[in-house]
Amino acid sequence: MTTLDIELVSLNVGKPALLIYKGREVRSAIAKKPVAETIRLDSAPLAGDEQADVVHHGGPDKAICAYFHDHYPYWEDVLGKPLTPGAFGENFTLRGATEADVRIGDTFRVGDALLQVSQPRVPCFKLSAVHERPTLEAEVTASGYTGFYLRVLRPGSAAPGDRLLLDAPHPAGVTVAEANRIMHRDKDDLRGLRALLAVDALADSWRSHLTNRLK
Repeated sequence: MTTLDIELVSLNVGKPALLIYKGREVRSAIAKKPVAETIRLDSAPLAGDEQADVVHHGGPDKAICAYFHDHYPYWEDVLGKPLTPGAFGENFTLRGATEADVRIGDTFRVGDALLQVSQPRVPCFKLSAVHERPTLEAEVTASGYTGFYLRVLRPGSAAPGDRLLLDAPHPAGVTVAEANRIMHRDKDDLRGLRALLAVDALADSWRSHLTNRLK
């Protein structure tokens, strides 16, 4: 797919709060709530958003977490409850594509900002905690419905209802779905691994992990 026009269904932010996971308290900002106003897109975190764990979350490569609303019906069946935007801890709830359509390094215009896809999202145990389903983290990874992260190349502002318009597809053509396959399933696919590492826009954390695997 060379043309993408994706709807920004909801903009979501949150502040750290306590979760209970396996009998212990965990501080997390995974519980995001939609906002109606325009938000400034700059370096992480976004205005009104915070990170409780700055080692594993946030930073320039993970300024914005995006998830597809198109997957919500699937998870509503799995979880047995309705879901509202922000249910997967995402800042951008998007409609109109999937991980198979978006490539690592693709750039998108939204509002007056320019964003770039940096890596798939890797779900952590806090997603399991917020939905009180211990297996959810593994289920999201196995499904491939992970979402992805964006870095901000040109700061700007965006509002709910804006469109993410593909500015430039990355020439390597490695999709988020393909990156997930290499990371999580076909770990011995050295050709695929090298192709992913050759993508200049790949986030540093993924590059480091996959380089060590290659060694």
